[in-house]
Amino acid sequence: MEWKPMASVSIKHLVKSYGSFVAVNDLSFDVREGEVYGLLGPNGAGKSTTLKVLMGLLDPDSGTSTVFGMDSGASPVEVKKRVGYVPEEISLYESLTARELIDFVASIRGLSPETAARRASEMSKALDFVQQYDKTVVTLSHGNKQKLMLIIAMLHAPDLLILDEPFTGLDVRTARIMKDVIKIHVEGGGSALLSTHIMEMAEGLCNRVGIIDHGVMVAEGTLDELGRQAQIEGATLEKLFLKLTGAEGEVEEGVETLREALGD
Repeated sequence: MEWKPMASVSIKHLVKSYGSFVAVNDLSFDVREGEVYGLLGPNGAGKSTTLKVLMGLLDPDSGTSTVFGMDSGASPVEVKKRVGYVPEEISLYESLTARELIDFVASIRGLSPETAARRASEMSKALDFVQQYDKTVVTLSHGNKQKLMLIIAMLHAPDLLILDEPFTGLDVRTARIMKDVIKIHVEGGGSALLSTHIMEMAEGLCNRVGIIDHGVMVAEGTLDELGRQAQIEGATLEKLFLKLTGAEGEVEEGVETLREALGD
């Protein structure tokens, strides 16, 4: 019998609406232990809503979402113990310094001061954040706030990372370091679920991707598997994404319209 890794995330027939707008529509996918899974889709496709349901921040209309077998809605505290979460929206106590915020999170997580200080120091050096450590959060740039959220998310050495647009606002060096952090986390036995608009990053980082559009899963698999579904051999993830979401023609039309406008 072939051995299959356990699912660190399992979403089954998930539906979430805001009034009459259906943000997530019968969505199902798994994230296996030891893999990086990318959730891709256009703006408004339902990516962030899905991750918020998974974190227990939103209640689904129907369907289930579990983390290591624990229901997100029924056991939100237990789920959060196993997860490091970086949301798309920056949400930090801006009146605190970075050091004070890290100490505060460490106390909530039940970490010893020595363990928290060592981990925070190592990650701050890796992310070039040391000089920001004693600055108040409100004075930090967007990129440095992103770094701080990653440090906080990794502080308790979680089994699963859930990252919503983690590369937004990062310079090339920091984006590369964050990519390496995710790889090291997975090589150590962890898993990662991330959403991103940066196709090159997803192509180089993710073992599998799920492409959703209007809350529906339109394609899922490795790059080769997506190529077979799209009937395009050797294509980039960007080209596959456009083909599978039906946006290829819209892009070409938009470019032609822009060309005509600039030509005038």
